[in-house]
Amino acid sequence: MTQPETQTLEVQIRHLVENISAYIEQFHGGTVEFVSLEENTLKVRLGGACLNCPLLPSTLHGWVEGTVHQFFPNIKVIADH
Repeated sequence: MTQPETQTLEVQIRHLVENISAYIEQFHGGTVEFVSLEENTLKVRLGGACLNCPLLPSTLHGWVEGTVHQFFPNIKVIADH
């Protein structure tokens, strides 16, 4: 990938993560923060009510990763601890 393509992809993914975070914050009190995009790996940090929630893995893999994969199927999503 060239530098401009990477920057465009990062901007698109940042925007998607912001939308996911807004939904999770409004309905569940948690947050999702874009940390980095390196090659095809998106690193996010969950916060707010997600921090002590036993459903954090479901939120990460179901909501965040599932939504990202709908638009960017080649992107792997991992949590930054």
